[in-house]
Amino acid sequence: MNLRSAGDPVELGRAYSEAGADELVYLDITASHEGRKTFTDMVTRVAREVNIPFTVGGGINAIEDVDRMLAAGADKVSVNSAALRRPEFIDEIAGRFGSQVCVCAIDARMDADGWHCYVNGGRVRVERTLLDWAKEVADRGAGEILFTSMNHDGVKKGFANEALAMLADALPIPIIASGGAGTKEHFRDVFTIGKADAGLAASVFHFGEIPVSELKQWLREEGIKVRI
Repeated sequence: MNLRSAGDPVELGRAYSEAGADELVYLDITASHEGRKTFTDMVTRVAREVNIPFTVGGGINAIEDVDRMLAAGADKVSVNSAALRRPEFIDEIAGRFGSQVCVCAIDARMDADGWHCYVNGGRVRVERTLLDWAKEVADRGAGEILFTSMNHDGVKKGFANEALAMLADALPIPIIASGGAGTKEHFRDVFTIGKADAGLAASVFHFGEIPVSELKQWLREEGIKVRI
C-alpha cells in the first residue's frame, strides 16, 4: 500500500466541519484488536470537535463494537467484511439501533465476469455480485450503502457512474459514491449520471486539490442541489 499521512484526523475533521462538509467518514484501515482503544479515543475527540454527522468503520464485527462507537459519539457505523460473512449482522444493527445507524460499505471490482464484492480491504473476492448483495443489504435494513469501485479508487478519473446509476435505480436507500474523484466535474457527473445521493472523497480534499466550500458553490452553479 502507498499510504501518505494527511495529518491529525481530529484537526482535519474540525477543518472540514468548518468548511461546510455535510458528513465525515472515518475508517480504521488496520482495525487491529490492539488499535481499537486508540480508535475509540479518537472518535471521542472527534465528537467533541465537529458539529456534523460522522460515520466510523473498520473492525466492527459485533453489536458491542457498534455500541462502543455510538457511545463514543459516532452517528453511524459502517460495516463491510463482517456483514458479508454474516449478513444477519445488518438486521441486528438496524433492529437494535435503527436503520439510520447502519451504513453498509461495499467494495466491488468490475472483473471479467461482472461486478463482484471483495472483503479484507479489497483483497479477497467473494462469490456475491454487487447488485445482488446491495439488494440484500437494503432488504435487511441498512440505511445507506457506501459503494467503492476498486477499479476507480485512487485513479482520479471519475466515479463508477454506470454501476452507481444501476444501484440507484434498483434500490430504495441512499447510495454514497466513493472512488475516483479528481475534479469538480467528477462530482457533478456522479450526481447527474451516477444518480448518487452523496459523493465521498479523501485525497483531493486532504491535500487541498479541491476546497470543499469552492466545490459546493461550483456544484450549485451547475444546478446540483447542495447545502451551502
